[in-house]
Amino acid sequence: MSSEKLYTPDMLAAAVELANYPRLGGEVRSGSARSPACGSTLEMDLLLAEDGRIGQIGMAVRACAVGQAAAAIFARHAPGRDGHAIAAAHDTMVAWLAGEGDAPDWPDLALITPAKDYPGRHGAMLLPWKAAKAALSSADAAS
Repeated sequence: MSSEKLYTPDMLAAAVELANYPRLGGEVRSGSARSPACGSTLEMDLLLAEDGRIGQIGMAVRACAVGQAAAAIFARHAPGRDGHAIAAAHDTMVAWLAGEGDAPDWPDLALITPAKDYPGRHGAMLLPWKAAKAALSSADAAS
């Protein structure tokens, strides 16, 4: 598959959305993730609502367009979700990327689906879910 089919205009447009999600300050939970295959990194701050659900997201992303687009679609649709929903989406995504099930039910995931055919990009696709799990784990530990 050529890079033209991997890097679609919609994927590239999603990647530039990250400017809408700068790092947060104050009482936040933070987590990070790194893709061992490509070295991409994501640092995430979550401001949690009183019920423990994600309220606001901030990120610093150093990744290819696939990782940036994954972060953007995560940020679009994570508010209102709790740690169980994030963990379930992560686990379903890991299985899907390994060819062991369907894609997770996450809106706009189709923007990065072409990268499924590139195993070297799987780590970048998982970055936001891994960082969110780490941030939410820090929230659980602080409780």
